[in-house]
Amino acid sequence: MGRVKVFKDLIGIIKDKASQSKAALISNPRTLSLHLALLRATTHDPFSPPDPTHLATLLSVGHCSRATASTAVDAIMDRLQTTRDAAVAIKCLITVHHIIKRGSFILQDQLSVYPSTGGRNYLKLSNFRDDTTPLTWELSSWVRWYALYLENLLSTSRILGFFLCSTSSSVDKDTEEDKVSSLINTELLKEISSLGNLIEQIAKKPDSLNSNGNVLVDAILGLVGEDYLSSINEVSIRVSEFKERLDCLGFVDSVELVCVLRSLEECKERLSALSQRKKVMIESVWGSINEVKDQIGNSKAYKEDEGRLLMMGRRNKVSESARFGERVVMKHSGNSVKFSSGRFLSFNEFSFPAYASME
Repeated sequence: MGRVKVFKDLIGIIKDKASQSKAALISNPRTLSLHLALLRATTHDPFSPPDPTHLATLLSVGHCSRATASTAVDAIMDRLQTTRDAAVAIKCLITVHHIIKRGSFILQDQLSVYPSTGGRNYLKLSNFRDDTTPLTWELSSWVRWYALYLENLLSTSRILGFFLCSTSSSVDKDTEEDKVSSLINTELLKEISSLGNLIEQIAKKPDSLNSNGNVLVDAILGLVGEDYLSSINEVSIRVSEFKERLDCLGFVDSVELVCVLRSLEECKERLSALSQRKKVMIESVWGSINEVKDQIGNSKAYKEDEGRLLMMGRRNKVSESARFGERVVMKHSGNSVKFSSGRFLSFNEFSFPAYASME
């Protein structure tokens, strides 16, 4: 096994040198520094993270033209899709993550195009496998999980209207609370559901055996840990808003919210070791989640509607069995929504039509 590792490391060094030499020969002189920085940031060494200097060079491209930024993102995605080496793939994904967190708007905009334009999803790596060594085999599971996580992160950012966890698009808390309070219930549910899906994906991170203590895995966990703090803060703002709206939530909206909150609570245990920062704030958020979930579940209206729905379900089941060929389609008014936060009770005197959820 030791000889295999030495041989793989040697092959990796040779590949890195060959790739850089090839880039120097065939790359456009105007983008040569970009391609060399990418190759040097995404070497085959599984024991070294991307060099900050080379990452800074790649990020600086975001201050050039949109065409240059597009070339940079194209190059990163092409290297990610063509490599069969777990270390190279992880370093490409780390580079993508740095663009989301620290990149300029132009770079982020070019990156966000990939999973949403209806073309090829360059973050789809569900079949990635590197079975060269036990370490690379385990790192492959991190590649698959990390790519899916970043895809979820971009999707959630689109729904929220800003790049979550990005230093360049940080939103003032008061401004964010005002924006959230103006959302209709279906939009607010869509946002908290998307945030819940993102946090669930974080909780599904692979277990580390051979890769425990590996610098690449540690780098991933560091970045994702920061994202977790940002995500839980956004969840907190929306849970607080729903707390204000409990009296004007329809039954269907209440059920959907309870499902989201329950799913979040199921992740709590696996997330406990992810971040040691702001523990008091995190515990406060979990407390709010549990409080709102219990308030909805214990409300008289929720229990009555739930009981009526169960009774209707039983009657319809009997009716369908008795009348073969005739199907009953249940309709309910639970999709109606209130336009504004419960803080502005005067709005609730008016009736608004139901809104379809925007996909």
